[in-house]
Amino acid sequence: MNAPRRRGKRPAEGDPVVVRALALLAAFDAGHRTHSLADLSRRTGIPLSTTFRLAGHLLTWGALEKDDDDRYVVGLRLFEVASLAPRSHGLREVALPYLEDLHEVSGQHVLFAVREGDEALLVERLSSRGAVEIDYRVGGRMPLDDTGVGLVLLAGAPATVQSRCLAALGPAAAERVRRRLQDVRRHQVAVFERASPAPVSSVAAPVRDSLGHTLAAVSVVVPAGSAPPRAYAQVVRSTALAVSRGLGHRPPRA
Repeated sequence: MNAPRRRGKRPAEGDPVVVRALALLAAFDAGHRTHSLADLSRRTGIPLSTTFRLAGHLLTWGALEKDDDDRYVVGLRLFEVASLAPRSHGLREVALPYLEDLHEVSGQHVLFAVREGDEALLVERLSSRGAVEIDYRVGGRMPLDDTGVGLVLLAGAPATVQSRCLAALGPAAAERVRRRLQDVRRHQVAVFERASPAPVSSVAAPVRDSLGHTLAAVSVVVPAGSAPPRAYAQVVRSTALAVSRGLGHRPPRA
């Protein structure tokens, strides 16, 4: 006689079904946009038979689709759901007119990002046809300590987040980032330069909510040497302030 099944326990094969299904979706990233069934099983460590069953459910729901080569790709249903996220859609809706103005003035890349854990998540990017080459994409993640928008978001993050990010760096790098964060707080703008894939300068400023907390960061990315980065500081700050006002922020009067 079989022992009665106890409620509330994990299945014998490991993680709950929803965790394993999410693991299949997490197997996709910028460098792995398509997968065979064997790929998904190997990248997640989930048995092939279970991967087949879970992938079938995700296909039915629309979280996964299949391309012409019968390989799995991310489904449009996920985009529909993700577009409802308040920190993405609501922010973008308020910010987009001002981002478009900044894009028109700069003629280069304009980035709009929020902090997600210990990384920056890009929620909007406006780019001109002839703009300098960059790797950032909407939905992509960027380090907080090594990008313009990241430094702005890190400067406005809780102390625990700052401590954790700095602790992951070597002593010299941590001190360098700590000084940069002080400059961001003092000037309300971050200037960052990167050498690859092409030399660029990024100027970023914080977007604040009604309580004055840093909610997002806006930046312009231009070819290094095209103009002194500080020349963009005022227009980027003005754009960030306009978005902040649209979100209910009222800066204290001088």
